[in-house]
Amino acid sequence: MTATLEKFIAGLPKAELHLHIEGTFEPELMFEIAQRNKRQIRFNSVEEVKQAYRFNNLQEFLDIYYEGANVLIEERDFYDLTRAYLQRVHAQNVQHVEIFFDPQTHTDRGISFDTVIKGIYRALEEGEKQFGISFKLIMCFLRHLPEEAAFKTLEEALPFKDWIYGVGLDSSELGHPPSKFERVFAKAREAGFTLMAHAGEEGPSAYIWEALTQLNVARIDHGNRCLDDERLVQELAARQMALTLCPLSNRALKVVQTLDNYPIQKMMDKGLLITINSDDPAYFGGYINENYLGIAQPLHLSKETLAELAKNSFRASFLPEEEKEKRIARVEAYLANWD
Repeated sequence: MTATLEKFIAGLPKAELHLHIEGTFEPELMFEIAQRNKRQIRFNSVEEVKQAYRFNNLQEFLDIYYEGANVLIEERDFYDLTRAYLQRVHAQNVQHVEIFFDPQTHTDRGISFDTVIKGIYRALEEGEKQFGISFKLIMCFLRHLPEEAAFKTLEEALPFKDWIYGVGLDSSELGHPPSKFERVFAKAREAGFTLMAHAGEEGPSAYIWEALTQLNVARIDHGNRCLDDERLVQELAARQMALTLCPLSNRALKVVQTLDNYPIQKMMDKGLLITINSDDPAYFGGYINENYLGIAQPLHLSKETLAELAKNSFRASFLPEEEKEKRIARVEAYLANWD
């Protein structure tokens, strides 16, 4: 049964909507780029890095996440990082990606904004031509930094407005509510960016309300804690506001203790628009197919439910409506033809 399920998931057409490109930094590539750039890291082997990829909370993860990012210096590094991700998810039949990047992680180290984005964008363009993976690029503000720093990053982004589809909010959630960034999000909206925010991962359901009402986001990243507030659930369902859940990430960071009772079916039954994503797959033990499988097995999800999640990934995307319908039709055809 497991082999059949794995095969079904492997061939299922899908989109990924919650993916931090810096979080795809596999240990082997980290060592390769560190050596190329003559940057010292505190690990002596790939195995040591893998051992360090064990976390008790979001902050412990972020500490090593930022440390790994320090070896990324040249445009080629960002290209290689993005290219490696696209090659991997192409093999998992991901057909559309909407990826986050964190410019402040790099500009605060003296790496220019254009170095970062040019490497990432070149890989995305090549990936679309070679693999047929369409894309949207989303720039995130680091919420543990002041709003003034986000304003500076927004200004740096404006020359690349045609490349950047949206603006998000990530990093340490607790103590940094969405309302902290209300002014800069208003400015980003005026500039024409589509808005989204991480909310309700470690933070409370009140953060989701703030993202909705004060930032006016078009999508909620994570959003697990919405179940603490039935009125919020009803509001999200009424708006068909997508939630980008990341099961393996949630388990690794102890947002949930186990996936055996992951509330995905409960959320879908309440009318929520749920999607499955990998977040920071190099650190959390799995890309998108592993996330689908990670919930499908313990929850005994049917192929119909898995196909619905795949269709949701396109419904919740920022693709044009006509293109969404085409992608959804591919999922329906795949399910109908499955033996």
